[in-house]
Amino acid sequence: MDINILCGEQHIDLTIPANSVLISPAAAPALPDPEQAVDQAIKNPIGSAPLADLARGKKDACIVISDITRPVPNQTLLTPILRTLEDAGIGRKDITILIATGMHRPNEGKELESMVGAGIMNNYRIINHFCRKQEDMRCIDRIDGTPIEINKHYLDADLKILTGLIEPHMYAGYSGGRKSILPGISSFETMTHMHSFKMIDQPGVTNCRLTGNPFHEAGERVARLAGVDFIANVVINKDRQMVAVFAGHHTDAHVAGCDLVRQLAARPVKEAVDMVVTSAGGYPLDATFYQVSKALIAARNIVRKGGVIVVVCECREGLGSGEYEDMILEGHSPEEFFDTYSDSNKFVIDQWCLQTTYQALDHADKVYVYSPYLSGESLSALGILKIDDLQAAVDTLAPLYPRMAVSPEGPYVVGLLEKPNDSFTEERMQV
Repeated sequence: MDINILCGEQHIDLTIPANSVLISPAAAPALPDPEQAVDQAIKNPIGSAPLADLARGKKDACIVISDITRPVPNQTLLTPILRTLEDAGIGRKDITILIATGMHRPNEGKELESMVGAGIMNNYRIINHFCRKQEDMRCIDRIDGTPIEINKHYLDADLKILTGLIEPHMYAGYSGGRKSILPGISSFETMTHMHSFKMIDQPGVTNCRLTGNPFHEAGERVARLAGVDFIANVVINKDRQMVAVFAGHHTDAHVAGCDLVRQLAARPVKEAVDMVVTSAGGYPLDATFYQVSKALIAARNIVRKGGVIVVVCECREGLGSGEYEDMILEGHSPEEFFDTYSDSNKFVIDQWCLQTTYQALDHADKVYVYSPYLSGESLSALGILKIDDLQAAVDTLAPLYPRMAVSPEGPYVVGLLEKPNDSFTEERMQV
């Protein structure tokens, strides 16, 4: 069987055994006119008055958008929204576009232009969220003693709008909706709870699950307290084309979108496999190794204990942040990492990502990475083996691990076991 697997902005040709389980999203045709679809969705929303009605009489507005790590068609989303706000009487100078960077770096210059287009970039106030900029934060709640601090540019707005992409998410169940606030525009202090070892280690914190998911439930609680007047979330197909728009009430519209994503991107797998070959999702998701944890955890959930995971990732920007790279180079075993970072007093930014990576490393016998940019030395600190010839590696491993699953799009589509994995509880597999 011949397939194409995502790596950066390219595809790699790969021949896999004919009996491999292919984990691919269901076919979904692109919308013929995406901008018109957004316009219609905000005029005919789910569980909400039309955006134009909500905007009338408001003195200003804040629109939250996703950062560069998400393939959101921001320009297509923003154009009808901005037009609607201005037609309703909100002046252009009174509209703020806030980039939900979470704990990521800011998006500026040509990168920002690629996200929103030159017209929007040059004519509207656009602000990057900085999670460590304490003067921009305000506490609205406490969870387990941790302050929940949200960007005041959003909190102070008379009209609050969230935009984004709905896809499977390894912690929140699905991205989009409330996740634009928590973690999107939350403080570093807040992240010490939401991305803590304890939170991530809970069985309900997993892909494609909302009910009984503590991460999702915390996000909903914070969204209600922060206030959300309207959301506009999109669903895309494997070619990154818009297939649907869900606009309106922040819960009703989001859940409707999650239902569609489950149909398109959650694929049943009968039983745990011996080997998983997966992509990290291509650019922009695989720009750094930091985001590869999403592919690793999705693979871990369907591979048997002692199986093998092969990940394809470009990683043109290297490993990730300085703190993240420093943790990698410490060279912990999974047990050492868990012992060290389960202590809440030792929380380090980006430890959540490495915690997920170590969960996969602890479960699999071996993890192999194909990356044109990462060195074998940096990967070996994690106990990961670098491969330079993807086809040769798969050909060598296939006879040893005959039950193989392949996910060419990586974490944008996830396999869900029909039978619980032998190393997890049945509760973790429920969605």
